[in-house]
Amino acid sequence: MADKSTDKPIEVLLQERRSFPPPKSFKKSANMRNAGLFAKAKKDPKGFWAQAAKELEWFKPWKKVLEWDSPWAKWYIGGKLNASYNCIDRHLSNGRGNKAAIIWEGEPGDERVLTYRDIWREVNKFANVLKKLGVKRGDRVAIYLGMIPEIVIAMQACNRIGAAHSVVFGGFSAEALRDRINDAEAKVLITGDGGYRRGGIVPLKRNADEALKETPSIKSVVVVRRIGEAAHVDMHDGRDHWWHDLMADAPMWCEPEKMDSEDMLYILYTSGTTGKPKGIVHTTGGYLTGCHLINKWVFDMKDDDVFWCAADIGWVTGHTHIVYGPMANGVTQVMYEGTPDWPDKDRLWSIVEKYGVTIFHTAPTAIRTFMRWGTEYPQKHNMKSLRLLGSVGEPINPEAWVWYHKYIGGGRCPVMDTWWQTETGHPLISPLPGITTLKPGSATKPLPGVEADVVDDKGNSVPLGGGGYLVLTKPWPAMMRTIYGDPDRYVQTYWSRFPGKYFAGDGAKRDKDGYYWLLGRVDDVMNVAGHRISTMEVESALVDHPKVAESAVIGKQHEIKGQGICAFVTVKAGVDTNSALVDELKAHVAKKIGAIARPDEILFAAELPKTRSGKIMRRLLRDIADGRALGDTTTLADPAVVAKLKEQYEEE
Repeated sequence: MADKSTDKPIEVLLQERRSFPPPKSFKKSANMRNAGLFAKAKKDPKGFWAQAAKELEWFKPWKKVLEWDSPWAKWYIGGKLNASYNCIDRHLSNGRGNKAAIIWEGEPGDERVLTYRDIWREVNKFANVLKKLGVKRGDRVAIYLGMIPEIVIAMQACNRIGAAHSVVFGGFSAEALRDRINDAEAKVLITGDGGYRRGGIVPLKRNADEALKETPSIKSVVVVRRIGEAAHVDMHDGRDHWWHDLMADAPMWCEPEKMDSEDMLYILYTSGTTGKPKGIVHTTGGYLTGCHLINKWVFDMKDDDVFWCAADIGWVTGHTHIVYGPMANGVTQVMYEGTPDWPDKDRLWSIVEKYGVTIFHTAPTAIRTFMRWGTEYPQKHNMKSLRLLGSVGEPINPEAWVWYHKYIGGGRCPVMDTWWQTETGHPLISPLPGITTLKPGSATKPLPGVEADVVDDKGNSVPLGGGGYLVLTKPWPAMMRTIYGDPDRYVQTYWSRFPGKYFAGDGAKRDKDGYYWLLGRVDDVMNVAGHRISTMEVESALVDHPKVAESAVIGKQHEIKGQGICAFVTVKAGVDTNSALVDELKAHVAKKIGAIARPDEILFAAELPKTRSGKIMRRLLRDIADGRALGDTTTLADPAVVAKLKEQYEEE
C-alpha cells in the first residue's frame, strides 16, 4: 500500500535475493514447459480457456466461451457436463478403473484403499439413496463429516444428481452448522456418529442434533458409522438413517444428470471479519475446467503420482486439491484422519514414506510448526519419493520456505507457493514447476489465462518495486458467481472498491522482476509514524531468526506513532526466553527491514491462537493488545490459548 502522506510506494520491504531455477531433470519431463504460453494466453484468453475445457468430457459442447458484463460472468454457455462423470466414470473407460483413487488412513491406524471403480460404485449407490430421500436437481445437501472417504463419495453423489453440496468443516460448532444449513436451506444433512482427533472423539452427531433444533429445511439425516458404540448417539425415528442401512439395497447405477455449465456445483461458506458467513457459489463447467488444468500444471500431476494434500475437505483447498482436481486428473491420492502430531510429531512423514507420496501440499502454518518441532522428525523417514511440494493458505515466510525445501524436499523438490481464495476456485498466482525460477516467499506470477495487477488507492497500477492492493482485472472460468441468496453483497464485497476489478482484500508488492509478494489482508497493514508496514514482513523477519519458530504481529494503538508494532513470538524447543532475547529480536528486525519496523513490544507465547484451519487469529491478538473484550472465538482450534495469552499480556 502507498504511504498516504506522500502517495509513494512503500519502500520498507523485506529483501529476498535467493532464487531456485527449475531442476533440469524436472523441467525435462514437466507437464508444462512452454513459457510462450503466457503470452499466447494473454493475447487470446478465450481461446486459451476453450482449449482447457476441451480436456473434460462434455455431453453437449458450448456455443460461446464467455459472456462478461462486469461483475457477472458466464462461461461455456450452452455446454452440458457432469462433475462426477468427469472425476470418476471416464477413468473406467481409459484403463484406470482398478487404479487406487484414494489411499486412506484413519487416526487409530485403520486403512482403506478405494479404486476408481470402488468409488464409482459407491457414488452411484449413494446418489440413488439421495434420490430416495427426495433430493432433486437444484436442491442443497449439507455435509458435516470428518476426513473419511464417505465425504468424497457424498460430494460426488450430489454432483451426479445435480444437487449442490454445502460442506461444513467437522470442527465447527453446532451454531456454525445451523447457520450454514439455514442459509442454504439444505434438505438433507450427511454427518457421522463421530470422528477421531488426537485420541479423542469429535461428537459430530451430538453437534448436529443441537443444530437441527433450529433447521426447519432439513427433512432427513444420514449418519455414517465411524466410531460405533463409544459415540453414544441418539437416532431420531423418521428423520435419521444409518448410511450402511440405506446403502445395503441401493441400485448400483444412477444416470448422471446433464448439468448446464453454469449450474451451481457447490456452496462453501467463508467467514468474514464482520457479518454472517458468505455462501460462495461455484458452478460446474468453469470450476471443473480450472481445477483440472491448474492441478495438472501447478502440481505436475502424472499417472504414476501419489498426491497428498494434507488439508481438510471442509475448506476450499480440500475441495480443489482432494475432491475435484486430483480426481479429474485420475491420480492416486492419500487422505488421512487426525492431526500431524498424533500419535507423534512424525505422523505426516511416516505416511509419506509408507505410501511413497510424490507430491505433498500443506500450509505455511503447519510448516512453521514442523520447524519448531525440529528436523529430527522428518529425518527419521525416507522421503526420497517426494518430487514436488506445495504451500497454500497464507503468505509463506522465506525462512519457512527454505526449511521446507531443504528438510522435507531434500533440496530437490520445487515448492509451489500458491495464492488464491475460496472465491477464486483455484490458485491464480503460482509458479509452474517446469518453467518458473522460484524466490522463497513469493507466489511468483499470475498463471496463464489470469490477469492481475497491484493498484494504489485510486485504482491506478503501481510501478514494479511498489506495493498496493491486489486486484484481478479479467474474468476466469473458476471464479465465484455470487454469494448465495445475496447478489448485492457479492457486488459490494468484491467489486465496489475498484469498479471493474475484483478486489481480493489482500495487499501485495511486485519486485523489479514482476514477482508478486503477498502481504496478507489489507487490515493486517500497520501505519507506523506515517509508514505503512505489512505485518507479514515483520513476521518474516522474526521467523528468519534462528531461535524463532513462529510469530504473529499486530498494530497496537500508540499515542505518538499512531500504531506501534506488537509481536507475539513462539520460540524453538530448548530456547530460553528473556529480556536479552527480546532486545536481540528487536535488533534483528531493524537490521532486516529498517529501524521503523523495530517492534515496540515482544511477548513470548507457548501457542498462538489459530482457527481450526490453522490461520492465526490476529484480530484476537489486537483485542488483547488494545485491552478490548475478546471478539468471537468460536472458530478457534483451542479457545484456552487466547484466554491464557490475554492473562499473560495483562501481567506484563
